[in-house]
Amino acid sequence: MSHMSLIQFPCTHSDLCLCHSPAFVRINTVFSQKAAQSAPITRATVAAAVPAPTAQKRNATDNAARTMAFVNISVFDGVSDTLRDGLRVLVEGNRIKSVEPVETPLPPDVELIDGDGGTLMPGLIDAHWHAIMARPSMMTAMTADFNYIQALAIAEADATLMRGFTTVRDMGGPVFGLKRAIDEQVANGPRIFPSGAFITQTGGHGDFRLIGELPHTPSDPLSYAERVGMTAIADGVDQVLLRAREQLMRGASQLKYMAGGGVASMYDSISVTEGSVPEIQAAVIAAENWGTYVTVHAYTARAVTMAINGGVKCIEHGQLVDEQTVQLMAEKGIWWSLQPFLDDEDAVPMASPASRAKQLEMVAGTDNAYMLAKKYNIKTAWGTDTLFDAKLATRQGAQLAKLTRWYSPVEVLKMATSVNAELCALSGPRNPYPGKLGVIENDALADLILVDGNPLDDVQLIAQPERAFRLIMKDGQIFKNTLENSHKG
Repeated sequence: MSHMSLIQFPCTHSDLCLCHSPAFVRINTVFSQKAAQSAPITRATVAAAVPAPTAQKRNATDNAARTMAFVNISVFDGVSDTLRDGLRVLVEGNRIKSVEPVETPLPPDVELIDGDGGTLMPGLIDAHWHAIMARPSMMTAMTADFNYIQALAIAEADATLMRGFTTVRDMGGPVFGLKRAIDEQVANGPRIFPSGAFITQTGGHGDFRLIGELPHTPSDPLSYAERVGMTAIADGVDQVLLRAREQLMRGASQLKYMAGGGVASMYDSISVTEGSVPEIQAAVIAAENWGTYVTVHAYTARAVTMAINGGVKCIEHGQLVDEQTVQLMAEKGIWWSLQPFLDDEDAVPMASPASRAKQLEMVAGTDNAYMLAKKYNIKTAWGTDTLFDAKLATRQGAQLAKLTRWYSPVEVLKMATSVNAELCALSGPRNPYPGKLGVIENDALADLILVDGNPLDDVQLIAQPERAFRLIMKDGQIFKNTLENSHKG
């Protein structure tokens, strides 16, 4: 069959179809003439037409194909209570090929990475991160050109990875493009489990409109925050279904719903319950039809109970719940994504006295929340929820280390590795990174940190990534390496 016959295949569309327009006819004629003059398509012509990979892409490919063996190390595997010695960890491509005794014969041409007696551990996971909102101030986020906000997010993603956080569960914001750029190795950053725009009611925690923009009618344009994909305002079951399905269509690995008042929001107190059981059920149905789940922003017992009755699988925050609500969480097997919010140097700066008062009300419940989570053995994840403060973002590891107020160092490290990974995996078929995260075991994804020292003895090492993290690997690729001893075996 000739090129001409391929392009001029008879059209059976109606006369109103674009195929019959003069412009299409002219374009088709030009393409047909060019095709007729071209050489036949063969394997050789395809190979000649495809450009050679750039140096950057070639290096990434070579790196992904390497076989590396970490030696002279102790291993924290993400699940054990102690370090494991006498082991060697082989990485092939983007997977851990084996965790084996050091005396096991090595295959040829393996690159040996001498860990100099350090501790090899899984990459860290932040279960409540906002890649778009972590670095800009609130005023910048609201007023700057959004291309600038995205540029800040790209820079922050690179910094996040250099702090040893190889995975983040993004709890709201337009990160689909950033995630794709990282996955395609256009930019450096962690794996991102995106929620997309968080779903909120009118006047809820995610409604950033000004009073002067009300009343809103169906014919009015969307607000700025809605247009850029930060938030999705939805009132009623039908609107919730629509906005939930839009986020899933864009690639959300889980959905985020605002079920209660917030600290930084302008209109709602923390005591406000937002949404309704039918609306939350609508989001849950949309998520479960795609094989994933809904998590909710909520602080109070009433908001958390309503969300559980709506079928959600995870609670974000929850500092003001009561014991009866935590018992319900335990009964239903609900995850609790808690943050160590205290009135200290890591408190998110507030823009108004009203928000500051709400912040103090919320942090007063933090100790009780952790006590109840431990008492009822709730599956507890950790995240920072850093917002609008570039300096605070740099303290990601320090905020993790702060968990020793309630947990032992090994419990802290488990939470930020294997436990958080288990929560990420709750997205099921919507998991963008199939494979085991947060552990060092055979066939797990090769996200690794080599620590100069023993973080089980000195958990503050994770708060000093510039000094303490000698090597950072994500997906089998090395992004930081200050070791001097690497050679072929």
